Amino acid sequence: MSDLSEVKIFAGEKSEYIAKAITSSIGLSLGKMSVLHFSDGEFVTAYEETVRGQHVFIVQSTFPPSDNLMELLMMIDAAKRASAYKVIAVIPYFGFARQDRKDRPRITIGAKLVANMLVAAGVDRIMTMDLHADQIQGFFDIPVDHLYGSMVLAPYIQSLKLENLAIASPDIGGSKRANSWAKHFNSNLIICHKTRVRPNEVAEMKAIGEVEGKNVVIVDDMIDTAGTICKAADTLKQMGARTVRAVATHAVLSGKAYENIEASALEEVIFTDSIPLKKQSPKIRIISVAEMFAETIRNVYEHQSISDHFLL
Repeated sequence: MSDLSEVKIFAGEKSEYIAKAITSSIGLSLGKMSVLHFSDGEFVTAYEETVRGQHVFIVQSTFPPSDNLMELLMMIDAAKRASAYKVIAVIPYFGFARQDRKDRPRITIGAKLVANMLVAAGVDRIMTMDLHADQIQGFFDIPVDHLYGSMVLAPYIQSLKLENLAIASPDIGGSKRANSWAKHFNSNLIICHKTRVRPNEVAEMKAIGEVEGKNVVIVDDMIDTAGTICKAADTLKQMGARTVRAVATHAVLSGKAYENIEASALEEVIFTDSIPLKKQSPKIRIISVAEMFAETIRNVYEHQSISDHFLL
């Protein structure tokens, strides 16, 4: 067991559940801090123990509301002002990552703005998982450890021992990810394609590839309203798939996502615990990434390789 006496791990309010699992796995206690809320919604963060000269790891996913991002920024600032040696932001879910480019005129690149804010606050390193767009790593001029949820999701699919397994992408944009999974499992690849008659309304869903008699697993990085992935599952089932499952790293699950999933042809949907579930569902299974992050924190502190966490 290595000496982690100069490591301290703290958590934002909404990510305390995963931070506790990380500290338990690494053999440390979660650091003590407080958040004082004012009646108008303003808040202030404070560390209740010294961080001087320490490697401070701050665990906080930045899912909505934006208070979670603001809390992370303030925790970074507080740690730097308290003379922490290094401040590392552990962000299992990096919010605003869908805003990685200008895809229409006069629009913000929100992911780059968030990167600038984190660096301005004083962060020394970013540790995150399954960015919606890989190129966001290049928005930072500091080290970024980009982990993959497939490290825990793929072994679960392997444990099911599904015969005639096929991997599917819910849309053209996810075909690269699905292809990596298909190569890992040495299985067939199915690409779903949707057409629209008007914005936000899927008119038709088609699937390219061998579907009949297959146990299909749809892979994605996140599921938001679940409209596309449920439409894909229903289409695959109608085309003769034996079973259809979905795996995704981040359970964003907004709007009617739970209702869509429960009413769909999906057998189950498997997520990591990067975002806490708003409610339970018989079709949703959660697999923790706490141990993976704990090992990565240890390896980063000890200047060891973390490449073992890049499964796919």
